Amino acid sequence: MPNYTAPLDDMLFLFDKLRDNKNYNELQKYNEVNSDLVKDILGEAAKISENLILPLALSGDEHPAQLENGVVRTPPGYKEAYNKYIEDGWISLSCDPKYGGQGMPKTVSAFFDEMLSSTSLSFKLYSELTIGAYNCLLRHATDEMKDKYLPKMVEGKWSGTMCLTEPVCGTDLGMLKTKAVEQKDGTFKISGQKIFITSGDHDLTENIIHLVIARASDSPAGTKGISLFLVPKYIVKEDGSIGPRNGVSAGSVEHKMGIKGSATCVLNFDEAVGYMIGPKNKGLSQMFTMMNLERIVVGIQGLGISEIAYQNSLSYAKERKQGKTNNSKSTNGADFIIEHADIRKSLLNMKSIIEGERALCFWLSQQTEVSLHHSDEKIKQEASDYVSLMTPVVKSLFTDLAMEITSDAMQIHGGYGFTKDQGIEQLYRDNRITPIYEGTNSVQAADLVFRKLTNKNGDIIGKFLEMIKSECDRKNGKVKTFSKELNYYLDILSKFTDWIKEKHNDDKDDVSAAANDYLKTLGFVSLAYSWIKVLNVSYNEYDSNKKFYDDKINTAKFYFEKVLPRAELHYKSAISGSSNIMNFKFN
Repeated sequence: MPNYTAPLDDMLFLFDKLRDNKNYNELQKYNEVNSDLVKDILGEAAKISENLILPLALSGDEHPAQLENGVVRTPPGYKEAYNKYIEDGWISLSCDPKYGGQGMPKTVSAFFDEMLSSTSLSFKLYSELTIGAYNCLLRHATDEMKDKYLPKMVEGKWSGTMCLTEPVCGTDLGMLKTKAVEQKDGTFKISGQKIFITSGDHDLTENIIHLVIARASDSPAGTKGISLFLVPKYIVKEDGSIGPRNGVSAGSVEHKMGIKGSATCVLNFDEAVGYMIGPKNKGLSQMFTMMNLERIVVGIQGLGISEIAYQNSLSYAKERKQGKTNNSKSTNGADFIIEHADIRKSLLNMKSIIEGERALCFWLSQQTEVSLHHSDEKIKQEASDYVSLMTPVVKSLFTDLAMEITSDAMQIHGGYGFTKDQGIEQLYRDNRITPIYEGTNSVQAADLVFRKLTNKNGDIIGKFLEMIKSECDRKNGKVKTFSKELNYYLDILSKFTDWIKEKHNDDKDDVSAAANDYLKTLGFVSLAYSWIKVLNVSYNEYDSNKKFYDDKINTAKFYFEKVLPRAELHYKSAISGSSNIMNFKFN
């Protein structure tokens, strides 16, 4: 089983030193969320992650969730851990105090999301979808519905799901077949089948609140006819108590490559009682409230798995002897593999990406809070646009790079990495779903280039590039070399953006073929932006903690010299166009 220590120093550094968003700091609701409080919360989060959750990773992999006599059973230890987890109030961390939550901002809860992703993604998914369903209901349900369902969900006694995918439709939700027939009492009878439903059924909670998209009998075809319904596993009585079983059941549990402890279910809805959420035929936009936040969390999953893969690779490299380096001083015939240049390069590649991602995620968390809670609508909208722009980047780049990092971790471990002994191969398998679910990474890239570069509020990518340039112009001479380098790549990204916009009119196949390359170019530049912010602090505060800031500065140097150049390679590849791709004759 891999070892794990929560990277508290880096998390607290970000919270203390990079909480520099003026608009975020104007949110009065978070005035009391200070560094001392966050240090205490994250300290306790680290303990429960390292001691309670981490051992569940192996349990879930060796004893997957199973369907037995109509009941989905979770792996050994899950029930006990879940009970302790909700008893200590961890599900409620970022929820509204009105419904029993603790009201912590995303700038805090995102760190805990990362810890849970590092220690056991399978276990995390049982509560993660609950928070997603909570957010959707909080934004779109009636007060009566919120009062009835949210307190138990926040407490963790009830869980939640997101039911979109069907056998006939994955991303193309306009093809869905699930029907909703309105009844005289205003409820609906929901009939159909949903597949790949994370935490679709299990034995951890008293009730499961399914959010289901379906088409009402009188609704039009396509995405314009989709409505959103709340369908509980058990009917909830007027007094809030559990009533009879609803017409929803698990048909099977998928046998998966990874995250085996998570119950991924086929759900059958047989005239199940459902309650419409919000206006009819507006269900897709409502569900996207849940999906967009979930996509950022999926990116954090990739970050969390990358972190534990890096920690164990570093530890192994310090213990394993193999071969002699060019400057070997060994007298017993072998050096520790951490002395080999290629191993050091792999480790620094992991470290520079992970720390850059964590800083970018912290910036995005601040923007998210501003987009939800700022009193100035213009400021709120601009933050929302930034979040919209960066959501596909965080989801896709973090998870794609996690595949690289977990693969490199296996390579560093050699033959042991390919066996189950060290637990590294499980990290690779568990992460493999992250580039797929919540919209595949190619879908995210298409969303970015076709929808997000411009919107009704104007040129959001232009605003983002200007913001990065402003950061580069900050008056710290020692950062100038890095800023000059980043400006070079900003120019490339600007040219790439112009090329994409031009091709929108000339050849959309060129845009489609370039979408993933554009996303990665934007992503690598965005990570460099995060490093510039870190470097400004590191040089300004250097004398207060020389060892810590030396580490930051040298890690940033590696990123700018060895990782950031990948942005230009993606650009050069993309602008060659798509003619050969589209004209190629496959046999």
